[in-house]
Amino acid sequence: MSIKLKIKLEKYLTENMYPRNAFIGVIKAVKDPPLEECCKECGNASSNISSYINQEKEEDTFQSKLFKMIDEKQLKDSDVYNKVNMDRRLFSKIRSNRDYHPSKETIILLGLALECSEEEIEDLLRSASYSLPKNTTYDLIIRFCFKEHIYDLSQMNEFLYDHNCRPLNY
Repeated sequence: MSIKLKIKLEKYLTENMYPRNAFIGVIKAVKDPPLEECCKECGNASSNISSYINQEKEEDTFQSKLFKMIDEKQLKDSDVYNKVNMDRRLFSKIRSNRDYHPSKETIILLGLALECSEEEIEDLLRSASYSLPKNTTYDLIIRFCFKEHIYDLSQMNEFLYDHNCRPLNY
């Protein structure tokens, strides 16, 4: 791995790491109105919640986004799971079980196999309720690799290891 790339990573980490205490003292307590008052305003709460969920729920699930990306990149399933040494049975579970919720690490590995851009991996992670926040070294290294189009798992793991982070593996 080049020294130049390691220096670029160090600079990226320094510039993008949010301070851990950035929001302390910013949030002020807000007093909620009494429950009875809320229910008077919103009527039947359970029907309102159901309506809200139906209106706001995204149609694109993690599963649909993943397989749409695979199709758009004209890859076979085996190309994807073999590239990151993912177990075929796990991949099959993702394909066949609409309600399967993969781990964040699994999604990152799939993103590597698909050679996602930074925006694409964020979108894929978000579809499964994950993100790459800028307050941990681990997440910043992952973000950096996608930003810099580094899709080699061993190189990403070397960066993680150099910063005392657990490696990605299957």
